[in-house]
Parts: sequence; C-alpha cells; structure tokens
Amino acid sequence: MFSRLFASTVTAEAHCDLPCGVYDPAQARIEAESVKAIQEKYQGNEDPAFRARAIEIKEQRSELVKHHLSVLWSDYFKAPHFEAYPNLHTLFNDAVKAAGAGGTKGSNDPATGQALLDLIAQIDAIFWETKKAAA
Repeated sequence: MFSRLFASTVTAEAHCDLPCGVYDPAQARIEAESVKAIQEKYQGNEDPAFRARAIEIKEQRSELVKHHLSVLWSDYFKAPHFEAYPNLHTLFNDAVKAAGAGGTKGSNDPATGQALLDLIAQIDAIFWETKKAAA
C-alpha cells in the first residue's frame, strides 16, 4: 500500500486532456478567416453597437489564432523541423504578432487579416511537408 502512495508518477502536458497528436494549422486559419471577415463587415457598417460587438469578437478570434499557432509551434514542431526550415521560428513569431495588438487584434483593416492569413498559409505548407515526410 505504501509503495503505491509514494510511487513516482509521470506527468504529460498537451493542448487537450490527452496527448492526442492531432495538430492542424486549419484551426488557426479558420479563426483568421473569421477575423478578416469581421474586419470587412466592420468597414461596411456605421452602427456603433455593431462596431463595438465586431471589435470584441475580432479580438477574441485573434486570441484564438494566437493560441492555435502557439500550440502548433510548441507541441507539434520539433528540433529537426526547425533545422530543416530555419525560418520557421521567425515565421511563427511573425504570425503570432500579426494576430496580436500590432496586427489583427489592434486593427480593423482587412489588410492585416489578409497578412495574417498569408503567414498561416506559409506555416500550413511547411506543416504538410513535414507530415508527408513522416508518413
């Protein structure tokens, strides 16, 4: 009985309750598409209540983009990926910042939404290249 009480345990951490191994940049892309669409709707509507709500939702979606990118960056990509794609750290850093206060979170200009989508597309291409190589 005492041996079970004092036995060492193994700790695992993942983006969900189990280390499922399911990763896909599509989660970040879908949220970024929502951000850009909200920015476009914001530009086409003068109602202050609508605009306030749009900003709130856009900021929430921008945070989700940052979350999904951060999980992919820290949990899926490993040292060999960063060696094979030396610009990958910079690409992720730029994408996370593009979803932050200096990007979509702080701007209602759809051009910032498109810039974010372009960065995610580059990450997506590398992601699928690494998935093919692992298969």
